[in-house]
This record gives sequence, structure tokens and C-alpha cells, in this order.
Amino acid sequence: MPTPTKGPRLGGGPAHERLMLANLAAALFEHKRITTTVTKAKRLKPYAERLVTFAKRGDLASRRRVLGLISNKGVVHELFTDIAQAVENRDGGYTRITKIGNRKGDNAPMAVIELVLEPVSAKQAVVAEATAAAKRDADKAAPAVETEEAAPAAEAVETEAAEAKYAGSHPATADNEAPEGFPVKGNEDSMKFHVPGSRWYDATTAEVWFDSAESAAAAGFAPAGGDAAQAVEAE
Repeated sequence: MPTPTKGPRLGGGPAHERLMLANLAAALFEHKRITTTVTKAKRLKPYAERLVTFAKRGDLASRRRVLGLISNKGVVHELFTDIAQAVENRDGGYTRITKIGNRKGDNAPMAVIELVLEPVSAKQAVVAEATAAAKRDADKAAPAVETEEAAPAAEAVETEAAEAKYAGSHPATADNEAPEGFPVKGNEDSMKFHVPGSRWYDATTAEVWFDSAESAAAAGFAPAGGDAAQAVEAE
């Protein structure tokens, strides 16, 4: 029997696990937030965010791929219309997990997983508008001298946009050294963050830096190795 790629299996077999994740994702898209165990919420997060990514593409192939996992056409329609439109300007972190304590009876740790549908911050909107304006200006015909003078300004706008990609973040540095006030490493491929002193901190190349673990979690990054592995005080 094939083994799961990450962590213990949720159901009795791989097919059961796939059905459980599909049903949880359908409930999340329908109700926008659901209460489940912490283990299921953590397994559901990357699964649901991948489906949201397909919905943002909006093409027929993506819709058919999602329909192959979620059979409820009404839920899929809502995902591709309402939810995809609400997160159109968001680059990631479409879900948020909030722990709510243990369940009575079996004492299982519980959490609320919800879709992040609120608009991006005002600062990000201003930066996006400035970037769009700079691009429109660059498309206009202008003398070569004026283009060369405008290049530093465009680079400054792009740098500011990169800095504002996530709240409380700083773009990656060429030497992989932490910018002042931004000690937490974030990896956008795995959507994990590492705090100073944690197990994989020194071996990790930061694609984005955060000022705190809370800012990384708010941007949709999960603690590498779990909360216990990242519960290390910054030196």
C-alpha cells in the first residue's frame, strides 16, 4: 500500500484520505469557515489553497480538474466566481487557521480554518497603483535620456512593491543576511517560516523575511516542523 507523502494518513487508506480532503474543501468553500481538528486543518490548508489557485486561472482545464475532485457543481461555481474574484489581488495565503482549544470528550486539539477574503491592505493597493502607473508611463514614447532617468524611479517602485508583498515583510537579500528588524526566514515554495535558533534556520535560504512569526503566519506561512519546532526565542 502506498504511504502518504506528508505525515500520518487521515483515513483508512489513500482513497479515503482524498475523499476526506475533498469533502472538507467543499465545506470550506461553501461556508467560508469550518471547525475541525488541528491535524485535518493543517492537511486541508495546502489542498484548499491549490484549488483556489486553479480557480484564479479560470480556464476550462482548471475547472474540469477541480470538478474531478469536488463533485458539487454549485460549490465549484462559487469557487470560480465569488471566491476567485475576492482573492484576485492576493498572492497567497488564502486560508487562515486559528486554534480554539481542545474538544470535550476525546480532548482533541481543535481549530477554525477560514478563507481570507478581506481586501489587501491599503499600502499594497497604493503600491500596486503606483506600479501600474509607472508601467503606463514606460509604455509611452519618450526620449532615450528620459527613459534612462526614469529607470531608477521604476526600480524604486518595484522595490517598494516587493517590500509590501506581505505585511511586516522584507524582500530577499543577495547575501541571505537578515535585514535589520526582519529575522524570520520565509520560504515561498513550501510556505514555511523559520525563526532564529530553530533547527533548519541556518540551512534555509530566505525568499522573504518577516519581522515576527506572527507576521509570517498572517501571510499564510506555516511554522516549519510545527509550532513546537519554531517555538524558539530569537537570539
